[in-house]
Amino acid sequence: MEARLQKLFDDATHIVFLTGAGVSTPSGIPDYRSKNGLYTGHRNAEYYLSHECLAKEPETFYDYVKQNLYYPKAQPNVIHQKQAALTQQNRATVITQNIDNLYREAGCQHLVEFHGNLYNVYCQVCGAKVDWHDYLKDPHHDVDGGWLRPNVVLYDEGLNTLNVQRAVAAMGAADLVVIVGTSMRVYPFAGLLDYRNAQAPVVVINQEKLELGMPIDMVQADATQFFTELQV
Repeated sequence: MEARLQKLFDDATHIVFLTGAGVSTPSGIPDYRSKNGLYTGHRNAEYYLSHECLAKEPETFYDYVKQNLYYPKAQPNVIHQKQAALTQQNRATVITQNIDNLYREAGCQHLVEFHGNLYNVYCQVCGAKVDWHDYLKDPHHDVDGGWLRPNVVLYDEGLNTLNVQRAVAAMGAADLVVIVGTSMRVYPFAGLLDYRNAQAPVVVINQEKLELGMPIDMVQADATQFFTELQV
């Protein structure tokens, strides 16, 4: 860990972490677009994860989601834990694309789940919340027979307005922006950079080098090593 980078973290009071699938791969959850990612192995993955599929072929949607997205035995890793610790100090907000619940498991306090959470499940008929264990046993609500679904943003669906507002506000207040485990190619998430405090340094910790069209500190490395060394 460079002393200069450690000092950026030490001096910051409003850190914003922008994170993606690379944060959870060390916990055993596959990412989406890498060589062994979810989208590589399933040609129609984007359809299976669309509102159209949910509406037209709910059984197909359910089978795909159940078999490919849920990893209930996965545990938070050092990246989640260090970021959560900073949120517990009221010094950081995490804005994540991940839907795997690991930030909540790590005790993250200031968290924006930009694309929702697989473990929040509700009935599409009555709107009642249902335990995810029940969903993995049966996709129908035992009260009214309605199809259940996880509260995640599917293709063809809009984002949660409150999540967008919270994310934009956090970016505007940030005095340090840290991008971890994401290519920053998926919009509108990538567009959050347009709302950052222009004075805030941007640090990128990613296996793949990113070109973001702005001055950044690029740490092309394993994020688990970086966060293991980071003092919080």
